[in-house]
Amino acid sequence: MTTDDRNFRLPRDVLPRRFQATLTLDIDARTFTGEAELALSVEQPVRSIVLHAVDLAVAHAEVHGAGRVAQAKVRVQPVSETVVLDLDAELPAGEARLHLRWTGRFTDGLRGLYLAGSVAATQFEAADARRVCPCFDEPGFKCTWARTVKVPPGLVALSNGRVLAEELEGLHRKVRFAETEVLPSYLVALVVGPLVSTSEENAAGVPVRTWCLEEKRALLDFGQQTALAVLPRLQDYFGLPYAFGKLDQVGIPDFEAGAMENAGLITYREVALLLDPATAPLAVQKRVAEVVTHELAHQWFGNWVTMVWWDDLWLNEAFATWMAYKIVDGWRPGWRVWLDFDSGKATALHLDALRSTHPIRGTVANAAEATESFDAITYEKGGAVLRMIEGFLGEEAFRTGIRDYMRKHARGNAVADDLWSALARASHVPVVELANAWIRQSGYPVVSVTLDGDRVRLSQERFFSEPGLTGTETWPVPLVLAWGDDRGRHTRAFLLQGKTGEVTLEAAGPVRWLDANGGSTGFYRVAYSAELLASLGKSLRALLPAERIGLLADQWSLVRAGRAHISDFLDLVLAYGDETDHAVLDELVGRLAYVEARLVDGDDQERFRRLVERLFLPRLQQMGWDPVAGETDQDRLRRAALLRAAAGVARAKSVLSETGPRVDRVLNGQRTALDPNLVDTAVAVTARDGDRQLFDHLRAAFPGEPDPAVKRRYLLALTAFERTELVEQAQALLLENGVPLQDLASYVHGLLANRAAREGSWSMLRDRWTVLMEKTAGAPMLLRRVVEALGNLRERRHLDEARAFLASHPVPEAQQAMAQTLERLAQDVALRERLVPEVSVWLRGR
Repeated sequence: MTTDDRNFRLPRDVLPRRFQATLTLDIDARTFTGEAELALSVEQPVRSIVLHAVDLAVAHAEVHGAGRVAQAKVRVQPVSETVVLDLDAELPAGEARLHLRWTGRFTDGLRGLYLAGSVAATQFEAADARRVCPCFDEPGFKCTWARTVKVPPGLVALSNGRVLAEELEGLHRKVRFAETEVLPSYLVALVVGPLVSTSEENAAGVPVRTWCLEEKRALLDFGQQTALAVLPRLQDYFGLPYAFGKLDQVGIPDFEAGAMENAGLITYREVALLLDPATAPLAVQKRVAEVVTHELAHQWFGNWVTMVWWDDLWLNEAFATWMAYKIVDGWRPGWRVWLDFDSGKATALHLDALRSTHPIRGTVANAAEATESFDAITYEKGGAVLRMIEGFLGEEAFRTGIRDYMRKHARGNAVADDLWSALARASHVPVVELANAWIRQSGYPVVSVTLDGDRVRLSQERFFSEPGLTGTETWPVPLVLAWGDDRGRHTRAFLLQGKTGEVTLEAAGPVRWLDANGGSTGFYRVAYSAELLASLGKSLRALLPAERIGLLADQWSLVRAGRAHISDFLDLVLAYGDETDHAVLDELVGRLAYVEARLVDGDDQERFRRLVERLFLPRLQQMGWDPVAGETDQDRLRRAALLRAAAGVARAKSVLSETGPRVDRVLNGQRTALDPNLVDTAVAVTARDGDRQLFDHLRAAFPGEPDPAVKRRYLLALTAFERTELVEQAQALLLENGVPLQDLASYVHGLLANRAAREGSWSMLRDRWTVLMEKTAGAPMLLRRVVEALGNLRERRHLDEARAFLASHPVPEAQQAMAQTLERLAQDVALRERLVPEVSVWLRGR
């Protein structure tokens, strides 16, 4: 392989040990200059040194080593995104120093060094440090970083280390930061802007501050207090102190991902960090807590011990996903965040049932392919598999193995098998074989279950959501069997190692019900015999909320796959008619919303809405709109779920007549007119039937709204209007660059999900596709989300159009997203064609 190849990886004949650099920013001109000295370890004699660099002009390069200075000629290799420094003489093995000077420009997207309003920020993962400095831009190369920046006076400058010294130097303020621990390049960061912070507080000896722009200062405290609460819990879990000296958290006004775990300087999309607890829905508070904890977990898992290459990206993200829920659950058990975890797992189960899925750990040839790995398989499936393995090994053995892994690979790099080996030593269980069966193989099983007396018969096969498609793969499946008998509820663990298995329950009397995914901790589907399904439907109150959710989700997935009848599923839905748990109601309402949006037409749509109204409106009326004394968070969330059903799905006129006036009061400053947990739904359903006055109010309010969750609420509500002239206005906003780049994909999703806006928006997207792709080119994750938004199309002609369009307008950065989106859309179209008549028959029989 030549050095100018897309899949080129740096040789390891020269290794970085220390990177000392000074970066001078001209924010007005959106340019920078840099100079650096790299301490190198030359492992064998070389005539050239290869570094990563993109759109940088390297003006000077020389190497000091072996008692002489070697000048270097710079060769730019654009395909491999490298520069080759050809030396005028051989550099012998030993220590050397590389001196560099270069210039560059801020990027136009959301990667490298870019401008987010008045804030200059970096985003380097997966491989964009090379856009700011020539460097060894792969995770397997770790070194210390000593950084100095020169910035305009009056601006705050933050980096990975604490500030050691500041002084004026001409027109700049020169800021020198403490040298870091060893880090790969993707974890180095810089933020410069007119920022304000909380006061510095300590958590287990670590100084912590949270930052944002001045107008959002009042929204800082929740993120700060979350970090202070969870940091000691993470230190306790790992048995290792936090390694990076200090912790700064910064809300960035325009940010591609949710957050980035830069060592000691975590950057966030503002909506993932900033909120007012008095007005933020509980879902937003839980999300911020989960994101903060996720990024802090990375300070150990990813930053202290780092993957060797991007094929083990899942190791970072899956662990941080699982750990965040575990820690937040210990901190706030009343939040029941594992039920939120299950919502994310459901997304992964849906994706992983496609032919176009991928293993948790797959081959990654280059950094661009790594960026496509930031999906639900890597995060949620990976986290679910870790949770399943922890449940199989036991919490103590699992944590002992994690601590052993962290100690053994401290400050270095590791691969997946290093983790499995540590867990095997701690548990004395052959974890490597168990784990690799799940992370190296795509998909998951459906476990079929029958019961004969107290004998459970099990079989497994690969589950596909496409009807008629089967696979021969099997998995070692750690099952948890839960059942009820004369003595109450019982559970038993069982490892299904082959295609079939049997287990005898120690039951007292007849088995009244059996759940083959007890606690819903397993990553698999369950197909029950008709008798078992009927007994579960009669015993819903005996099941845990997670199990009731899992039962609904599994039955729906079997309907999609052609393994169950929609009439049986809808009958099961009616059995949930008196459900009181808000998380189960959320699952129920979500399934009903899909039916209303895709599986009923004409008069049947109105019949279905009235059915939903009869199921949920009386309970909403009984609860009322306003919280009463003594209500719990669970009560408030139940009211929110009932509102989504009655107003969102059923479009009940009596509810909508109350929603509009309350939304008007909220928009006019009376934010207590609605419980915070109701506002998102209320604004969305009011916008759906809203007039120009409401549209203009939202359009005017969102740009200057300081609360990022409220700002996003108002922006996305613009995509919900169904009046023709307002649909056109919402579409025009997208074309007029009125939508922040970070929200662009969500805005497109909203337009295509709106049945009144779908046709025009789809036509507009095709007409302006090139412009849209150019706009998102500097934000590849958002580009893929735009492609995924096409899954909101509904008819077969849409599918045919989408296939033809993407074939003639391919998106190389989103190959996986294109394949998955088209496959999902094809299944949704076929499902609609198959089930619309069946749902109609069922409705008319009611």
